[in-house]
Amino acid sequence: MTALDEKAARINLAAAFRLAARLGMHEAVANHFSLSVSEDGSRFLINPKWRHFSRIRASDLVLVDTTKPVSTITQDLDPTAWAIHGQLHRQHPKTHAALHLHPIYSTTISTLSDPTIYPIDQNTARYFRRMAFDTHYGGMADSEAEGARLASLIKDKTRLMMGNHGVLVVAPTIGEAFDDMYTLERACQLLVTAYSTGKELSILSDEIAEKTARDWEGYTDFSIQHFEELKLILDREEPDYAE
Repeated sequence: MTALDEKAARINLAAAFRLAARLGMHEAVANHFSLSVSEDGSRFLINPKWRHFSRIRASDLVLVDTTKPVSTITQDLDPTAWAIHGQLHRQHPKTHAALHLHPIYSTTISTLSDPTIYPIDQNTARYFRRMAFDTHYGGMADSEAEGARLASLIKDKTRLMMGNHGVLVVAPTIGEAFDDMYTLERACQLLVTAYSTGKELSILSDEIAEKTARDWEGYTDFSIQHFEELKLILDREEPDYAE
């Protein structure tokens, strides 16, 4: 990746942090986003240790080179950042963008004995049979072994519902990943709201849910444009994110 491409990657990733904070999807100074700047995933950008999402700038992001000694990699990172994202990019080199969050509604669904996102509308149907699930919360994910376990659960999926923990979304671009995380949280918000009525859910048929999920998969340009539109708001209201 050229220096120009890395600069663009830094700007896009910084924007994702700012937007997540604006939407209230952040968790204090925890959680992490990463974005590869090499085809093999050995070099990636990630947020520095314990920096609030709302303050992150492009120049603040840490460039991780996994070919270097671990001691030089981890000094600027939260241990959980290296444990999860280091293993994720190692096991899935084609996964360029990875977002791990603890949003309220998605995390609420992750705490249920049945964390399935049932297809009850267009947003929830996006995830029909397209989620991987972790049913074993083992505490803070701060070891390489735990990171490797989580990364291995994704397999052919792009979203992991982390039981009693949160969610992880991966994608080829930061725009697709961000839009997916946004819609996932909206879907879980709708499902939690529906559950709260105490009424029986009206679940879409498998045929319609599958058709809707496939239609979503054809709208990558929609996802990317959603992110670009949000960046225009940041350009006007928080231009320092790109510094």
